[in-house]
Amino acid sequence: MLTHVGTKKIETKRLLLREYTFDDFNALYEIMSDPETMQHYPAPFDEDRTKRWITWNLDNYEKYGFGLWAVVLKETNEFIGDCGITIQNIDGEMLPEIGYHIHKKYWRRGFAKEAARAVRDWAFQNTQYDTIYSYMKYTNVGSYSTAIANGMRKVKEYDDPKNTISYAYAITRSEWKDIKK
Repeated sequence: MLTHVGTKKIETKRLLLREYTFDDFNALYEIMSDPETMQHYPAPFDEDRTKRWITWNLDNYEKYGFGLWAVVLKETNEFIGDCGITIQNIDGEMLPEIGYHIHKKYWRRGFAKEAARAVRDWAFQNTQYDTIYSYMKYTNVGSYSTAIANGMRKVKEYDDPKNTISYAYAITRSEWKDIKK
């Protein structure tokens, strides 16, 4: 199901994940400035924060060879969100984390799960990480449901000044290999 189109793109049945460009700003800003979409963040993003988000990911591509990628519907070429792997502070440790944001008009259609599954597979096929994480605010049922659907299990619950309480989910390389059999 996962196909690599060069090293910069990941393709699934319905989605194309590719590196961000600044041409993605308007579509990303529509998502990141929405209070409902960003309800599990301290606040929705303004224009400056959205530009910094793109720049941060461009920097991540250079530094790590990965970051959050633009998620595009193959059928229409519409930008619907982002998904990828970044290095995040999870309870004081800098760990590889799968994150995602999908435009609310595309929620509950399995796009986050499909994109996150492709990123999980990419991470185990293209990095040396033995464990991949997802973390989220304890109220973010959609995110932890997606993590569970992709073979992750809850490994930690911790106090987090940003989220009050955060949950961390993880999957190991050996658990991933068992799923792929």
